Amino acid sequence: MNDPVSLWIADKANKIPVGPWGKNLIDFIVTWFEWLFDGLKNGLNALVEGTTWILLQCPPILLAILLTAAAYFLQKKKWLAAGVLLGFLFILNQGLWKETVQTLVLVLYATALSMAIGVPLGIWAAHKPRVWQSLQPVMDLMQTMPTFVYLIPILILFGLGAAPALIVTIIFAMPAPVRMTYLGITSIPKPMIEAGESFGATKRQLLWKVELPAALPTIMAGLTQCIMLSLSMVVIATLIGAPSLGNPVNRALNNRNIPLGIEAGLAIVVLAIILDRVLAVKSGGRK
Repeated sequence: MNDPVSLWIADKANKIPVGPWGKNLIDFIVTWFEWLFDGLKNGLNALVEGTTWILLQCPPILLAILLTAAAYFLQKKKWLAAGVLLGFLFILNQGLWKETVQTLVLVLYATALSMAIGVPLGIWAAHKPRVWQSLQPVMDLMQTMPTFVYLIPILILFGLGAAPALIVTIIFAMPAPVRMTYLGITSIPKPMIEAGESFGATKRQLLWKVELPAALPTIMAGLTQCIMLSLSMVVIATLIGAPSLGNPVNRALNNRNIPLGIEAGLAIVVLAIILDRVLAVKSGGRK
């Protein structure tokens, strides 16, 4: 460690000031665009909290039955509907119904927004190789950076609450639909595209009548991945004020409350299984 190179590396004066540069950037954004982030935060908070309030006004048993009916409508399987109802009754029995509804609302909004942004990006990238080359490192950064790292700037920009949790969840989950949409579009056999072109289809007609129907199973697999990623991130986002099942988990950790930790953990598992089964079966991944 006495050679010149090691001494130069160890000298803090030679360290590249990446941290201070990042802080200066965040300070600049907060100074000049605080109005934008405040408006976005208020809008998202109103959306999430309003939806949660409406659902919580419904009697828990009735809401559980309605959600079970929706699951049966989507999949047309009695055993699946029975499992969904039993899962919700278990969560209700454990006294975690409010947290489950809060988690479900955040996951559904995060998934909807992630798909609304990710699918068009995936289509664009599939038709423009340079766009895909540019998106790849960005998505790698979004998914490989430790989640606790980008909780910090999101917290500074948006404060505590449902809005920052929703945004950080979208950042974490959006690469899944982008990648799967890109994969689905680029995996379509060329003879199928050529057949559509030979019949005089325009680019828009090819997209809506050939490419998207052929890529739909892959896109639906991306939807399932997006839901699971959103659920995992919503639980972690409790650290920045997300109202979710992560709250009882954090209380259990802080107080070493093993029973509460087991109850909240099982509730998360049950909700994850319900979401996965209801939507993954539809994608054609299971029969």
